[in-house]
Order: sequence, then structure tokens, then C-alpha cells
Amino acid sequence: MTGDPLDSLRRLCLALPEVSERLSHGEPTWFVRGKKTFVMYADRHHDDKVAFWCPAPPGAQEELVGAEPERFFRPPYVGHRGWLGVRLDVDVDWAEIEGIVTDAYCLVAPKSLIAQVPGRT
Repeated sequence: MTGDPLDSLRRLCLALPEVSERLSHGEPTWFVRGKKTFVMYADRHHDDKVAFWCPAPPGAQEELVGAEPERFFRPPYVGHRGWLGVRLDVDVDWAEIEGIVTDAYCLVAPKSLIAQVPGRT
């Protein structure tokens, strides 16, 4: 994916079952069935980073931030709950981003929707 990172992120999120987008706190945010947030875009929301925030599997935040702090960070407000910040203003591996977005979706979506995601049960 190339071009605007928001457009690329939007395509990944909206490709998942029963996902909708609306503004939350002034930024594009994606929801499962209009209720559960799984990705929040952050266009220099609290700093100079273009990024997104999402829930991450247990331990993933610490592992990724520790290994690559130039790409991953602990976001404000939700970081203490294990959410991950992912920078989009650096060299981006969109296949990796797709995996992170899908993992975030699967952490909040009901099992019936997760079963519709290729490779997930």
C-alpha cells in the first residue's frame, strides 16, 4: 500500500466483518458492530507522530516497544491497558500492520465475526 497512511489503514480496517468508522476525539476510529473500538488513528494527536493505537495481545506492547521503540510506543490514556501505538510516519511494513490490525479486531470482536476472518477461528 502506498500514499496516505490513513487511506491504507482505513482499507485494512473496513475489510474486516461488520466494521464501521466514525470520528472519536476528533480522529478517525474503527468499531466492531458500531460499539467496540479496535483502532484509533492519531494524526499528531498528542505529539508529532502519525500513528494508530489498538489493543494488543498480552505482552505484545512490552515486547514490540522494547524491540523497536522507533516504530512502536505506549500510547497515552490506553497504554496502561496494554494498547499499542504504531507509527505510520516511518517506513511501514503494511503486511505487519495488517496482522496487528487483525489481532486487535480479534481481541474485541465476538467469536461469530472472528470466524469470518480468513485464517482465524
